[in-house]
Amino acid sequence: MPRPAAIALQTVALDPDVGPGEIVDLWPYLVDIGWFFVSFAVVFFIGWYVAEPAISRGIRRRNRNNPTIQEAISRYVRLLVLLVAVVVGAAVAGYGQLVGNSALVVAAGTLAVGVAAQTVIGSIVSGLVLVGDPEFNIGDYIEWSDGEGEIRSITLRVTRVTAPDGTLVTVPNTTLTSDTVARPYGRGRYRVVDHVGIAYDDDIGEALDHLQAAASEIRGVLADPAPRAYVDEFGSDAVLVRVHYWIDDPRHRDIFRVRSTYARNVKDRLDQSDITISPTSKRELQGRIELAETEPASS
Repeated sequence: MPRPAAIALQTVALDPDVGPGEIVDLWPYLVDIGWFFVSFAVVFFIGWYVAEPAISRGIRRRNRNNPTIQEAISRYVRLLVLLVAVVVGAAVAGYGQLVGNSALVVAAGTLAVGVAAQTVIGSIVSGLVLVGDPEFNIGDYIEWSDGEGEIRSITLRVTRVTAPDGTLVTVPNTTLTSDTVARPYGRGRYRVVDHVGIAYDDDIGEALDHLQAAASEIRGVLADPAPRAYVDEFGSDAVLVRVHYWIDDPRHRDIFRVRSTYARNVKDRLDQSDITISPTSKRELQGRIELAETEPASS
């Protein structure tokens, strides 16, 4: 009967077919992998640190007032550098023909393109459209149906916008190209519209003068065009007045400050002139009250 130690030695016996020869056979594959990484690193270094900065400098000289296209071209060139580095690395390693003729790779690529065509490619095309639009730049304040804010960056697929509360919002490029986008600051000035209710018993002409003067006193409000006040509507309880005034080179926080200052100025002026702002609603009630007789409770 064999001893346990003998049984263990028989079980752990090495396969006589594995030896230094098999390790030597793997050497060409290791060499190919090495050539891939070396070629990738060389192309990546030249493209990332030589070609991309040179192209960016040329774009910057030709488009000094368009930071959007400067950033977009930089991103696109870097993406192209990565793709070229992978292709060159595969070709130098001897796998270029294999990758190009592989039915599996072609099928996987076709499937990926088919799935992503409607979303990713659509967003990329939309991004190119936005980059090429001279009226759509980084730093612009825009408004669309779902929000508003200042453009921070435009990438291949999305546009990042800083909302008024400081939140960074990521908006798909397809949303901005398919939706109506307004630029309230587009021409270097922004119109502020406020509404004030004036009592019917007060002097409307005097109220209009006060409303215009209240805006003219605020620092940052333009004198040309001058503030204007108009009778907008006859409400059920008050005369509704619309006031227009303009701000030069605005920032969103300045709009809040200006509107707050204007509201205080209006209240002070109209209170001093005994003009009622947004009078309380009055309603005339008609009807009658009936009292029902009740029998006294029995003791």
